[in-house]
Amino acid sequence: MATPKFKNIQGSQFHQELKRRVQQYFTENKIKPTGNASLYFKAILLTTLYVAVYVHLVFFTPAPWWAILECLLMGGLTAALGFNVMHDGSHGSFSSNPTLNRIAGNLTINILGASGIMWNNKHNIIHHTYTNIDGVDDDIEIKPLLRMCKTQKKYFIHRYQHIYVWFLYTLLLIVWLFVSDYTKYFRQKVGDVPIKKMSAFDHFAFWFAKLGYAFMMIALPIYMVGFTSWLIGFLVFTLFAGFILSVVFQLAHTVEETAFPVPEGDSNRIENEWAIHQIQTTANFATKNKLLSWLVGGLNFQIEHHLFPKISHIHYPQISKIIKQTCQEFNIRYIEHRRLRHAIASHTNYLRKMGEMD
Repeated sequence: MATPKFKNIQGSQFHQELKRRVQQYFTENKIKPTGNASLYFKAILLTTLYVAVYVHLVFFTPAPWWAILECLLMGGLTAALGFNVMHDGSHGSFSSNPTLNRIAGNLTINILGASGIMWNNKHNIIHHTYTNIDGVDDDIEIKPLLRMCKTQKKYFIHRYQHIYVWFLYTLLLIVWLFVSDYTKYFRQKVGDVPIKKMSAFDHFAFWFAKLGYAFMMIALPIYMVGFTSWLIGFLVFTLFAGFILSVVFQLAHTVEETAFPVPEGDSNRIENEWAIHQIQTTANFATKNKLLSWLVGGLNFQIEHHLFPKISHIHYPQISKIIKQTCQEFNIRYIEHRRLRHAIASHTNYLRKMGEMD
């Protein structure tokens, strides 16, 4: 399909000024826009905890009640590694060293069970370019179970989507690992958008990672603890991780205040240039909550991430002040929910309206 085009694709005065001010911040403070020692410490800490919990669950067979707690912890660590390490690495912002970025990005996501190749196409290329555009952005294509924008067909069941959506969110990781990646691989498309032709090494890497995950997370645990114990533990950790991943990503784009632009007629153009489109389709939440920011890898600063994906999340609190001020000067609305509960309420209300609206 023909992907939409943005007006003034080379950058408007707003975008140019925004980039100039952010670059000036890094130049004046003599710091790199990539990660630093605090990020590397967090990466080592999260990785060590993940490996330790896995080893204890598989090889030391803790008591059932303790094992359940550890499976919940493992689910949280899976999401945290995705947010903090894989996400920065896949965008090239984890380090100024390309090798470290590949390790943090591709290696981490493959160890966690997903395909780095499919993620790069789905997230880095399509989602970050065509945010909230129906028919292109795969993140809002959950049809027919959910209606995420006005242009999607409404079914009777959508009247209750704001209620049952929370259960669906728990299924994200399971569907991602065992359905979505394979669908994209065999169709060679993300939704209706073709992906870049895969090389022989890409095909090998895809299957090597999938088989490796199947051995480490399915075959070996079943052999060590038995099928029933493995199944319960696997469901606990994947459902919890899926819920966290879903909520964080959805609160950033599908709330009452964000836009879902529709390309204009035959021209297939979006009303605004790319930077303004990103601000109108993205929302921040709970940015004063330092613990939350640490756990979700700064993805509650989603506006900053979408405008500057190659800047590490550790810098988002600082550059958010620059971006907010620039938006005020150019009379561009900067969407932000002060509390996590406010963002959840807005997301719930938005889904309720989509289920009721013709």
